[in-house]
Amino acid sequence: MRAHFPLLKRACAALLLATTVAACGFHLRGSDGRYNMPFSSIHLAFPDTSPLGNELKRNLRAGDRVVISPTQQGAQARFEVISEARNKAILSLNNLGRVREYLLSYTLVFQVRDAAGNLMLGPTEITLRRNLAFSEEVLLAKEGEEALLYRDMQSDLVQQIMRRLAALKPQPAP
Repeated sequence: MRAHFPLLKRACAALLLATTVAACGFHLRGSDGRYNMPFSSIHLAFPDTSPLGNELKRNLRAGDRVVISPTQQGAQARFEVISEARNKAILSLNNLGRVREYLLSYTLVFQVRDAAGNLMLGPTEITLRRNLAFSEEVLLAKEGEEALLYRDMQSDLVQQIMRRLAALKPQPAP
């Protein structure tokens, strides 16, 4: 019984600390989904059918301050996609030479320009990777898991883009 006392003491201390931090209103910057963007309008150069572009639009509109401009004219910022790629590579094989694991990757290269065409953010590459264990016995389930991993990477990518856009410094007027 005495051996569990220090563990109980630590658990109570951790609970007290977590309660205190939560009660004071502490939260990580940007964790509530709101970002202070340095522009009030942006043009996103994604095709209309792009899932990544649509999710980024939804996140930008959620802040209630940024207007998504359908054209470059009148937009204070222009988000330009240089390249976007999804890849699937074999990561490991079993002893029979069959695929045991894949490496999924999602890469986006983009840049941001202001209304005058000056670079606000030079070409930036974001690459996300996930491992996918593979089994031929549950092929349909693994295809669904792959799609789910790509959607998860897309959401993570959008959040990283949002943080980078929020960190931009507006260009001083000449």
